[in-house]
Amino acid sequence: MDFTHSQILFAFFLTAIAGLSTGIGSLIALLAKKTNKNFLSISLGFSAGIMIYVSFMEMMPRALQELSAGYGEKTGTLYLIFAFFAGIVLINLIDFLIPEQINPHEAHEVEEMYKSTQLKRTGIMVAISISIHNFPEGIATFTSALSALDVAIPITVAIAIHNIPEGIAVAVPIYHATGNRKKAFWLSFLSGLSEPAGALLAFLFLTHFWTPTLNGLILAAVSGIMLFISLDELLPSAEKYGKHHLSIIGVVSGMLVMALSLFLFI
Repeated sequence: MDFTHSQILFAFFLTAIAGLSTGIGSLIALLAKKTNKNFLSISLGFSAGIMIYVSFMEMMPRALQELSAGYGEKTGTLYLIFAFFAGIVLINLIDFLIPEQINPHEAHEVEEMYKSTQLKRTGIMVAISISIHNFPEGIATFTSALSALDVAIPITVAIAIHNIPEGIAVAVPIYHATGNRKKAFWLSFLSGLSEPAGALLAFLFLTHFWTPTLNGLILAAVSGIMLFISLDELLPSAEKYGKHHLSIIGVVSGMLVMALSLFLFI
C-alpha cells in the first residue's frame, strides 16, 4: 500500500506531539508548587477511557475486518487473538525488564521522588526507562495515523495525556538534585523522543511491506498494548493520585468523547 508524503508527515507530526508532551509534565513539575492530584486523576482516567473504548469499539472490529478478508472469519479471528495478546506480551515484557523502583509506570507519588538520596541518577534512569517503554507507543501512534485519522487523533491525545506524569517523574528528581530548571526540563522533554524514533522505525521497515493483513495485525497488537497501558498504568495511577469517583468520571468522559468523535467521522 502506498502512502502520500502528506500522510507520512502528518503521522510523524502526531507521534511527535504524543511523545514530546513529556515536556508539558516537566513544566507542571517545575512551575507548580504541588501537583493538582485531582486533575491528574481525572486526566489519567480520561486517557484510559479513550484507549479502552477505541481499542474495542473501533480498532479491533477494523482489524477483524481486514484479517477476515484475507483469511476468512475463523482464521482471521485466530490471528486477531494472537496479535492482540502478542501486543500485551510485548508491553508487559518491557515493563518486566525495567526495575520497579525506576519504572515510571509503577504508581508513585510524584512529590516523593525528591526524597531519594540519589536524585540525579534516579532522574536519568527514569528518563531511560521512559524512552524504552514509549518506543512501541511511537510505532502504535504512527501506524494508527496511517490506518485511520479518526482513530489516530484521539489516540494521540490519550498518549499525550499519559506522557505528562512521565515528564513530571523525570523533571522532579533532576531539578531537586541539580537546582537547574533548564536541565530538568530538557532531559524530560528529550525523553519523549523515543516515540518519534519508534515512528521512524515503523516508517523504515513496516511501510514498505504494508498490506491489509499487516494493517489488521498491527491494529490488533496496538489494541493489546493500549489496553495493557490502561489497566496496568493509567487506572491504578488515577486511583492513587485522586479519589476513586474522579478517576471513574475521567474514564467515562474519555469513552464518551471517543464515542462522539467516532460518530462525527461516520
